[in-house]
Amino acid sequence: MAEGGVLVNYFYLGLIVLLAVATFLALYRLLRGPSAADRMVALDAITNVTAGLLMVIALISGRFIYVDVTLVFAILSFIGLIVVARYMEGGI
Repeated sequence: MAEGGVLVNYFYLGLIVLLAVATFLALYRLLRGPSAADRMVALDAITNVTAGLLMVIALISGRFIYVDVTLVFAILSFIGLIVVARYMEGGI
């Protein structure tokens, strides 16, 4: 893991656990959402949490190429969200 001692390792482990819990809560909403808009918001939340997880992985591994990958992933996720929102609105 990353340098800095045991406390930093516990901090990273706590971050990963919190991100996993957030992912499962959003996945529940994605599967059980009463409307398509709820499902889309849940999918957006999952992609944002995944971007956060990629940032934590970049910190832990010390390979900051993952930061660039995370930025591209977040931009593509945002563009996809805009496209689906326009489709749901009837603009496409």
